[in-house]
Amino acid sequence: MFKIVRREEMTGGTVILNEIAAPLIARKAKPGQFVILKANEDGERVPLTMADSDPEKGTITVIYMVVGKSTALFKTLAVGDGYQDIIGPLGKPTHLEKVGTVVCVGGGTGIAVLHPITRALKEIGNHVISIIGARTKDLLILENQMRKVSHDLRISTDDGSYGHHGFVTEVLKEILENEDVKQVVAIGPVPMMKFVSKITAEYHIPTFVSLNPIMVDGTGMCGGCRVSIDGKTKFACVDGPEFDGHKVDYDELMRRLQAYCDEETECYEDYCTIRDAG
Repeated sequence: MFKIVRREEMTGGTVILNEIAAPLIARKAKPGQFVILKANEDGERVPLTMADSDPEKGTITVIYMVVGKSTALFKTLAVGDGYQDIIGPLGKPTHLEKVGTVVCVGGGTGIAVLHPITRALKEIGNHVISIIGARTKDLLILENQMRKVSHDLRISTDDGSYGHHGFVTEVLKEILENEDVKQVVAIGPVPMMKFVSKITAEYHIPTFVSLNPIMVDGTGMCGGCRVSIDGKTKFACVDGPEFDGHKVDYDELMRRLQAYCDEETECYEDYCTIRDAG
């Protein structure tokens, strides 16, 4: 069992942080990699990209939003409880290189994935400008942590309740017009990554995104996480999860992510009914 040593609720309890004792994984984990967690014998395998790892403490940190049955089950786990299974680190780590000025763009829980990547890019000598965004101020996560690992942090909210009133893409475009940006990393909702990539393509700036397709085994066996990159089929679990943002078929990715929405909603509602009934 992999015990939870720290737990934190964010954004009114819709986003949960778990720091988990997993020394073997923590020892090998690198920015951009993910793990697959399973709460109990009957639980679903859920892939989550690590928000942090500490090899000295022997812990990894994941941050997830409660959106379905499995994440609702995860939320019931308290400090001292544990996950039955965790496998990882999986996927290819982020390619880190000193290139100059880098812009890191994060939205929603994608900010958690972006955090260790941003820190690593800064540590190797890049000048890091970060943009983080959410629909409203109350849904913004990891502001202080992102500020520490960035030279310059910009904030955007859709409703204007905090920072720039509008989208992260608007802030990005302003930066690109005034800075000599060499690379962009974008992680968050698929539409956000799509439009970030469209903007950076106009400026011919290399852009990397982290994809979150439906995934089952996480080792390249099932093909469930297939994505189209430059017209070719790739598996996010072993070929990614990071890809060239200018080559991703975002429309196909969005269609595949929506394939089981009705079933997921039904399963979540049934779980809540049983849970609330005691």
